[in-house]
Amino acid sequence: MIHAVLIFNTSGVPRLTKFYTPLHQSPQTVIPKIFSLISIRPAGLCNFLDAPELDAFLGPKDDLDDRWRVVYRNYATLYFVFVVDGAESELGVLDLIQVFVEALDRAFENVCELDLVFHFDEVHHILAEIIQGGLVLETNVEEISNSAKTASKARKDSFVSANPLALGAGVGARNGPLPTPLGWLTDKLTGVSGR
Repeated sequence: MIHAVLIFNTSGVPRLTKFYTPLHQSPQTVIPKIFSLISIRPAGLCNFLDAPELDAFLGPKDDLDDRWRVVYRNYATLYFVFVVDGAESELGVLDLIQVFVEALDRAFENVCELDLVFHFDEVHHILAEIIQGGLVLETNVEEISNSAKTASKARKDSFVSANPLALGAGVGARNGPLPTPLGWLTDKLTGVSGR
């Protein structure tokens, strides 16, 4: 099972935190601990490690095969980190991180840290398309990308239809511009009747 998905920048500032299991301690203590585990590792080491240090934060594991594992990838200035248990394959999780990054790249056209900051709702939606409740739902990048585009279009259409100052764009534009208070005012100022 996937217990947490985290994205850090290289300074340790979290840009996305999603926990799928309850924590035994505050997220403000577990997040720096996970970052300290991965930030000190040299680039030549493998991208997953056993993390018995997380027992205090996520709860102890009884079985030796069912211990906490941290799987991560470093892309430019971001660390993508998944905390999993022994039921998940480390190589499968590395592939899942790649799917997540590719889906973000398609949504933001070469994703960067600022995309994660200013479009956090879309990032969470893309993650929810891939993982729900700690279980993997979708790994096809095309399906994830199409779902994210559909949700983004619906969000924009909803904004346009609810915003009276949308300047006639969107839903009613096929029948001509929607009458807006701004349009009515500019017609009155220029002397052209809006009727």
